[in-house]
Amino acid sequence: MVCRLTGRQGPRAVYYICPTHHHKRTCSFLNDPAAQEPTGPAIIPRAEHNVSRSLIAPSALKVLYRLRDAGHQAFLVGGCVRDIMLGVKPKDFDVATNATPDEVRALFRNCRLIGRRFRLAHVRFGQHVVEVATFRAVHDPGEPDEEGSIEEPEGEAELEAERTVAPDDQRLLDHRGRILRDNVYGTIEQDVWRRDFTCNALYYNIEDFSIWDYVGGVTDIRSSTLRLIGDPEQRYREDPVRMLRAVRFQAKLGFSLDPATRDPVPALADLLDGVPPARLLDEIQKLFLTGHARRSFDLLREYRMFEHLFPATARHLEDEPDGMASRLLAAGLASTDERAADGRTLTPMFLFAVILFGPISVAAQRRFDGGLPAGQAIAEACDEVVVSQVRRVSLPKRYSIPMREMLALQPRFHRRAGRKALALLTHPRFRAAYDFLLLRVEAGEEDPELGRWWTEIQEIPLEERQRRVDALAEESGPSDGGGRRRRRGGRRRRRPAPQT
Repeated sequence: MVCRLTGRQGPRAVYYICPTHHHKRTCSFLNDPAAQEPTGPAIIPRAEHNVSRSLIAPSALKVLYRLRDAGHQAFLVGGCVRDIMLGVKPKDFDVATNATPDEVRALFRNCRLIGRRFRLAHVRFGQHVVEVATFRAVHDPGEPDEEGSIEEPEGEAELEAERTVAPDDQRLLDHRGRILRDNVYGTIEQDVWRRDFTCNALYYNIEDFSIWDYVGGVTDIRSSTLRLIGDPEQRYREDPVRMLRAVRFQAKLGFSLDPATRDPVPALADLLDGVPPARLLDEIQKLFLTGHARRSFDLLREYRMFEHLFPATARHLEDEPDGMASRLLAAGLASTDERAADGRTLTPMFLFAVILFGPISVAAQRRFDGGLPAGQAIAEACDEVVVSQVRRVSLPKRYSIPMREMLALQPRFHRRAGRKALALLTHPRFRAAYDFLLLRVEAGEEDPELGRWWTEIQEIPLEERQRRVDALAEESGPSDGGGRRRRRGGRRRRRPAPQT
C-alpha cells in the first residue's frame, strides 16, 4: 500500500511516494533534502493478483523474456495490465524497459524504431506489434498513451502560442503551461509519473510475475475509481488531452472520477482550443468508435468539452435541444455502439456525418431556399461546415469527401421511378447512404415507407425490382425519374458534320 506524496527531485520535476499511510490522498511538495530519494513500490506477489501468463499474448512474452535474458528490466505496463485485472481481453500489449531503443533493436531483427520526439521500438510478429518504450523521466504529450501508438501531432510548428523553455527542467512549454517537447530517458521510478491515471500505472514484472504499484493503482481498480497521478490542474494544463482520456476511461471502464480529478475539468475545458486538431482527431475516434459513443457524448457535454470540439453542433443542439438533429445524433451513436459490440465495421466518415448533420442541414436548407438543387445544396453545405470544423478537430479529405458524397445522395432516395432509380443501388456510397437514410427515418425526418421500400428493393430479384420501378413510373406519368419529361418522337437526330 502506498500514498501519493509529491515532491521535486533534481531538475526533472519527478514525483515520488511513501510506502505507508495509503489512506492519505493529498499532494504536497516535500522540501526536506533528506527525503529526496524515492522509495520502492508496493509489490503484489503472484499469489495476490490475477495477471497470468496464459492471458498474455505469446509475442509479448517473447519480448519480455528476451529483454530479461539480455540483462534488462522488462515489464508489461499500462492498459493491458489493467484490463487483465478487470477480466477484459487486452487490445494490445505494451512493454517498458531500461534498455534504450538501439539496444532493443539489436535484440530483435523484426524491430523498427519510430518517433521523432521520443523514440519507440515496434517489434512485429506478423500482424501483431508489441510496442517497447524505454523508461522516460517526464511526460511528452505527443508520445503514445497507455492504449498504444498515436500519430505525431500535426501543425505544432504553426502554433502561434508563446513558447518558453523552463530553465529547471529543459521542457518546452506554451503560454498556458502545455508541454510541447520533453525527451529524457529515466528510471522506472520516474517513468511511473508520465502515466496519466493510477489504474494505468501498474508494472507486471516478468522476473517474478509480481505487480509493482507506485501510486495505489491496484486499490483504485478494485474500487472502480479513476484518479489522476499528481496535481490534476497542473497535469491538465501540461496536456489538456488528459481531460478527454478521463472521459474515455470513465465511459469505457464504468469507473467513477475521483472528485479531485473531476472538479477542475469544466473550468479548464477551453484548454482544448490550443491542442493541434490532428491530435484531437485521434482522441475523437477512440471516444466514439470503441463501443461507448453515447456515454462519451453525454460526459463531454456534462464537462463542457463538447462545445470546444464541435462548436457548430453544440450551438445547434442548444438552439434545438429536442430537434431532429438531436434525435438523429442519439440514434446514430446508439447504432455505432451496437455495431462495435457486434464487431461490424465502423467508419469515421459516418461518425462525423452523424455529429455534423445538424449544422449541415441548416446550411443546406439556406441554399435550397435560394434555388439550388438539393444535392448541390447539401454538398456545398458540407464544405462550409467542414471548413469551420477543421479548425478544432482535423477532418481529412479521406473522411470529408465520402461524407459529402453520402449526404448528397439522400435526395435521390425519393426517386423511385424511372431509369435512374435502380442505378442508385450500384453507387459506391449506396450502403452508407442507405444506413444514414434509416437513421433519418428513426429520427422522424423521413417517411418510414421510404426506408421500407429501399430495404425491400435490395432483397428481391432483379426482374421484380424492375417491375416495381416500372409500376411507380406508370403511376407518376411519363418521366425519366429525375423530374424531366421524355422527348417525343424517338431518337434525337444528329447535326450533319461540317463540310471540309
